[in-house]
Amino acid sequence: MGKEPEVRYLDGGIALAQFPLATSERGYKLQNGTEVPERTEWHNIILWRHLAETAEKFVHKGDKLYIEGKIRTRSYADKAGVQRYVTEILADSMEMLSAKPTTQDQSAQAHSTKPESPIQAPDSTNDLPF
Repeated sequence: MGKEPEVRYLDGGIALAQFPLATSERGYKLQNGTEVPERTEWHNIILWRHLAETAEKFVHKGDKLYIEGKIRTRSYADKAGVQRYVTEILADSMEMLSAKPTTQDQSAQAHSTKPESPIQAPDSTNDLPF
């Protein structure tokens, strides 16, 4: 996750979350000795309804996620009237891959100067709503 999810609620209380997510291919060395560097790409992720609400409560910058969905490209005219294109992944499912914070991590968080999130993650991953 590149940053905290941006969540907004549309008419009727429908949740929409957006955030950037990176995918990386590890670097490697060819048989002839040529180094191929690591390659990272950023993707715009869109979550709707319950997935968006889950992301709002439990997903944070730096977390690792597994996302499945559909790739969509849409276009719009910017302020200057130039046609722009945006490619997004509309998530159908999401799995959180980051480890739960340990007791030591939670203790350090309690002593942090950053404000804590008002919603705490459940103690067991079996309690997660997805």
